[in-house]
Amino acid sequence: MKLRLLLMLCLFACGVKSMAQEGVPVYFDYLSDNYYLVHPSMAGIGQGGKIRGTIRKQWFSVDEAPSLQTLNAHFRLDDSPSGVGAIFFNDANGYHSQTGLKLTYAHHLRLGGEDLRILNQLSFGLSGGILQSSLDESEFRSVIPDPIITGGKNSVSYFNVDFGMSYNLMEFYAHFTVLNALGSGRDLYTAIEFDNLRRYLISAGYVFGKNEWQYEPSVLFQLTEFTEEKTIDINAKVYKDVDFGRIWGGVSYRRSFDGAQFLIDGTFGEQRLQLITPIIGANIKNFMVSYNYSYQMGDIRFDNGGFHQITLGYDFGQSERRYDCYCPAAQ
Repeated sequence: MKLRLLLMLCLFACGVKSMAQEGVPVYFDYLSDNYYLVHPSMAGIGQGGKIRGTIRKQWFSVDEAPSLQTLNAHFRLDDSPSGVGAIFFNDANGYHSQTGLKLTYAHHLRLGGEDLRILNQLSFGLSGGILQSSLDESEFRSVIPDPIITGGKNSVSYFNVDFGMSYNLMEFYAHFTVLNALGSGRDLYTAIEFDNLRRYLISAGYVFGKNEWQYEPSVLFQLTEFTEEKTIDINAKVYKDVDFGRIWGGVSYRRSFDGAQFLIDGTFGEQRLQLITPIIGANIKNFMVSYNYSYQMGDIRFDNGGFHQITLGYDFGQSERRYDCYCPAAQ
């Protein structure tokens, strides 16, 4: 029983490490028309601008469970090829937390002919951010004094940048982004820290259908450079136009390429991070609301509860559909 508990905790730590990341964690909110949260090149991608706020909570039955709040806004500067944006986030996980502010500039190059109804655009984006990481050791207790534990609240601040590029051709889109490109470490703990926090994101998708129903398959691949962790999201969404706007839903499947070994009743096994995330949402005039729930699959889990996330949004300066395509992120 003790061996099983130890292995379960190790597997849980591996799963949390895959999801608890420096900077804004990459969960599934990008599927709720929130691509700018993970791709700086999407700042001001279309006409007008967008505001998005998210609240994510994991494992309601677990004390100090991970939680995340984000607020971001981005918009196009009049009719220029430039877009700007800002992201504020607060991410807490047990005794560790991080807050940050990112400011973004993006440049959008129009390709192709003179027909303004044709979307053919190459975009570049750069974000600079100030992040603060904190560790609360005030509740740490040890029978034998440990010189590593200060017993106080430690915090450090550091600067990092994200950059990337996007390509939109009518209903097709693709993104490449490097997060934490400088590799700056937080140096929060007295133990040895690693300085390479870089993550690489590659995603692509296509929207089929131009009538009242549309279908959007997409994928997102993540690679963490230092640990060589790799995950892939396989997504499918469906949209339906209605009188008051649009309703939509979908599902995402995330799987890690590497797993953790465990032993139960004398039998060895390997479990990889697997998450199933259904998502639903609606666009009501200029407002957007969505909800997604992530369920972790596998024989060994820390808790049977899932991960809840709610997103609220507002679109402004978008009087009519600009392009002759169904391309939600760029409209």
